[in-house]
Amino acid sequence: MVSLSSIDRFAVAKSRIDFKATGAVIKMLPSLRKTSKIFPKFHSLTRTFSVKDEWLNKIDIKIVEVGPRDGLQNEPKLVPTHVKVDLINMLSETGLRAIEATSFVSPKWVPQMGDNSDVFTKIEKHPGISYPCLVPNLKGFEQAMRVGVKEIAVFGAASESFTRKNVNCSVEESIQRFSEVTEAAKKANIKVRGYVSTVVGCPYEGRIKPTAVCKVVEALQDLGCYEISLGDTIGVGTPGTFGEMLDAVTKICSTKKLAVHCHDTYGQALANILESLDHDIKVVDASVSGLGGCPYAKGASGNAATEDVVYMLHGLGLKTGVDLNKLINTGGFICDFLDRRSESKVNLAMRSTLDIELTIL
Repeated sequence: MVSLSSIDRFAVAKSRIDFKATGAVIKMLPSLRKTSKIFPKFHSLTRTFSVKDEWLNKIDIKIVEVGPRDGLQNEPKLVPTHVKVDLINMLSETGLRAIEATSFVSPKWVPQMGDNSDVFTKIEKHPGISYPCLVPNLKGFEQAMRVGVKEIAVFGAASESFTRKNVNCSVEESIQRFSEVTEAAKKANIKVRGYVSTVVGCPYEGRIKPTAVCKVVEALQDLGCYEISLGDTIGVGTPGTFGEMLDAVTKICSTKKLAVHCHDTYGQALANILESLDHDIKVVDASVSGLGGCPYAKGASGNAATEDVVYMLHGLGLKTGVDLNKLINTGGFICDFLDRRSESKVNLAMRSTLDIELTIL
């Protein structure tokens, strides 16, 4: 039996694995279209549904990788700066267009992000890839500007209780607080992405009404956010409830400005992402190997795994520009460091296949 490092093992398998299952999914589409309201659209999506990028070929769906920030911020094991830098650099080689690098928050509240300036300074910035950073307040914005951040993200919530528990103010007050950040960003010609959390459910209030989500989305639009990511923070949404929320939001905001951020706590992330595609949304947030468990459901899955999202989209004939082999390699790298099992079903399956093949060598 051959002994190889995790990186070498994936390199050996690359030429052997051509994702036969993807072909199987594509072959199934005709029968699936007969029973699904979603799949009929995909026939036209593969021909006309594209996000235009001047620096790369056309893609159908843009993936925003949130693993280095949202994925790592709640990890109990402190990740050294050089590992974070290696992770982001590896992700930059996969074909991803956007990688959320870090968060300029107080290390008192989020110790894992205490090396934010060092991380952003040391990563290799590839042409055509954006590296947005979360900025909660003006102090964080000023710190981000000092190290050359070109795009920031601000964070709001649709739930009053969730907002009060996290930032000790109302939803309206929270919007007023980060309006000074968006105003400063506008003056500095910095792009701003907005997040809306708890768009379907809240750990304190339960079900969230779509009207509450629309209120925050409208506020973020007014503040100049070029893109607004809708987050199912505790992963309770289903295609029914998630779709109902999207029905409401897409009436007051163009789908060209929307993204989805689905958690897999109840195993619904991929289904909800499919629902968002049916609503003509073209941007999906995901985290490599599903990093970032749900803090409100101990032991449960967290973010949608980027590997699983990419595998599904490729199986539907949709282009992401992402090299799945390299992505699996990267997921293996960070999970090996954290000494934890990947939350990506695709990553586990591919690594299992590789173990079998290497045993035969």
